[in-house]
Amino acid sequence: MQAIPCNPTGVFCHNPFTDFSGAAAMPSRSASFLPSCSRAFVLLTGLVCGIPASAAEAPVGPPPTVTVAHPVFRNITEWDEFTGRFVAQERVEVRSRVSGYLQSVVLREGQTVEEGQVLFVIDPEPFRAEVARAEAGVARAKTALRVAQLESERGERLASSRAMSRETLEERRASRDAAKADVAAARAALRLARLNLEYTEVRAPISGLASDIRIDRGNLISGGSSDSTVLTTIVRLDPIEIEIEASESEFLRYSRLDSAGTRRSSRDMANPVEAMLIDEDKWAHKGRMTFVDNEIDVNTATMRGRATFPNPDHVLLPGMFARVRLLGEGRHKVVLVPDDALVSDQARKLVMVVGDKNLVEARPVVPGPMIDGLRVIREGLAPEDRIVINGVQRAHPGQPVTPEEAAPSP
Repeated sequence: MQAIPCNPTGVFCHNPFTDFSGAAAMPSRSASFLPSCSRAFVLLTGLVCGIPASAAEAPVGPPPTVTVAHPVFRNITEWDEFTGRFVAQERVEVRSRVSGYLQSVVLREGQTVEEGQVLFVIDPEPFRAEVARAEAGVARAKTALRVAQLESERGERLASSRAMSRETLEERRASRDAAKADVAAARAALRLARLNLEYTEVRAPISGLASDIRIDRGNLISGGSSDSTVLTTIVRLDPIEIEIEASESEFLRYSRLDSAGTRRSSRDMANPVEAMLIDEDKWAHKGRMTFVDNEIDVNTATMRGRATFPNPDHVLLPGMFARVRLLGEGRHKVVLVPDDALVSDQARKLVMVVGDKNLVEARPVVPGPMIDGLRVIREGLAPEDRIVINGVQRAHPGQPVTPEEAAPSP
């Protein structure tokens, strides 16, 4: 049997014009039949050599067309975005300092109250009686003090004429001093009784917005302890604070910027903060950083911070969520690309870069925040690179493409 090489691999295949005995077999048709059978011969050769028929006959098409552009390179002021929740700068659970029956409720639910305003009144009669008893105690102690002082003065005169012993004189002096102490104790009890009488009027400890009334008049309430009856709550709305949490990597970046002198730490400087509510499309609320915690939360690996916002119209309420952006870095030059140009590869972010020979390269990058609809690229790209901004799904690393130049847009 005679074999012929199948180009271009050099693998030998069976010659269809040679029989299995090794002798040349003459075709039954004339030589003019050979060109018309060329297609069948190619297909037969491909099948014998293990090459798919489609690959053997399909021509190679042109490289796919993609849109490329150079990254934007310009000066920006970088902001870092977070999600925050507003909290009241001051929040008080209103409780009574004394126990008794709730006589009247002056507060109107949900109203704005001023510091010192009367909200609730506890029955004052038992406390007035306690004040009267304390006043009587003061009077009794004063009378005892006068008697002790007279006895002490008489003893001084008798002792000077040697008509009284020294021991008796010392006892009268001690009785006088004890009577003075009793007067002081009685006066202290009177002050406490008067304070308790004042505490029967429960006043607003801060100015702010009151909540609902938690108990009706006529009920017996307890006071003066951590388990005292909660009557209502008051929150201060102006100013108001928002809490944000930065990741450990973000906190480290801020620390590095502070060390380099590029951006001061929010512990030392009230860096600007802007907020946007869920129904807003502009950063309408301006505030300042006022607090950064002293340790990383071991459960969430985040650093907690707070910013303070003026809130004169009370639009911002505790519990509201908002988008927050914090000044990340001062004016500096950065590379910007459309966000659609980024490709995710598990935890990595890639950008398809077209080289000089129009070959695609998957370039790992470190993305930053969005600025004017474009994504900041901290590392991985240069202004002269050509990146694929349209047709990313057709760009495969190591494969050629047909680039069409365009300008990047958000």
